[in-house]
Amino acid sequence: MPIIKVSAKSRSTAVAGAIAGVIRESKRAEVQAIGAGAVNQAVKAIAIARGYLALDGYDIICIPSFTEVDINGQERTAIKFIVEPR
Repeated sequence: MPIIKVSAKSRSTAVAGAIAGVIRESKRAEVQAIGAGAVNQAVKAIAIARGYLALDGYDIICIPSFTEVDINGQERTAIKFIVEPR
């Protein structure tokens, strides 16, 4: 399953489309964000994706957790959202 990485500059509608596409194809998506702005965009994208997927009969849930990510040799804490149908 590919990880959908979100930054503070990501367009929430574009991320929502990616989430919806992965859910339709794999039934599960992993969204990762580092920093307050990125987490904000990720949460908005998940809410938008919920609307997109409702049209196809999916009711999705989101499970947040922390994960450690290595960026340029430096450990960073990220928020990971597992998005899957209910």
